[in-house]
Amino acid sequence: MHFQSGGGWIELICGSMFSGKTEELLRRVRRSEIARRRIQLFKPQIDNRYGRERLASHNGMSRGDVAILEDTASLLEQVKPDTEVVAIDEVQFFDPAVAGICQTLADRGMQVIAAGLDQDFRGEPFGAMPLLMALAERVDKLHAICVRCGASATRTQRLIDGIPARYDEPVILVGGSESYEARCRSCHDVPGTPVGKRSMGVTV
Repeated sequence: MHFQSGGGWIELICGSMFSGKTEELLRRVRRSEIARRRIQLFKPQIDNRYGRERLASHNGMSRGDVAILEDTASLLEQVKPDTEVVAIDEVQFFDPAVAGICQTLADRGMQVIAAGLDQDFRGEPFGAMPLLMALAERVDKLHAICVRCGASATRTQRLIDGIPARYDEPVILVGGSESYEARCRSCHDVPGTPVGKRSMGVTV
């Protein structure tokens, strides 16, 4: 896929946990490898669930050779001049400056593939994701299956000892199926949500 001749672009893969975001990112990376394009993979330091320098999906797909980023600024510093494809997983954990860096890389002619949660456990926009969704040439929102009712799931339910986490819990908590479930809008539950606050984070 080329959006313009000789130019770069941004692709964003988003959705809830267990929707296949990392799997899709790895699939696109593999296609680029088959095309013999020069690729670099990155993930934030905070994501250490499957090993420090390994990228893995919940269904078992994985690969090594992943660069660890301690902060957002180091992304631009680590991208090599001859790189053609930059893939970033768990992009929601970076600060908003990551959107500008993705723009810079795309302006340099690179294909940027980023994957991340579009909503936090509260059901509110997560980090720089809304900005990236506006700037990207391509946005794919993937859906999981609600563990409660089997409907299409777009939300991430955080659990603490099997109980839905309250609204005032910290936004960032890295975990897997022991801490999170995929749920639909109707089954998503966040006790303690302020009165008058919609799930999108807008006060009414």
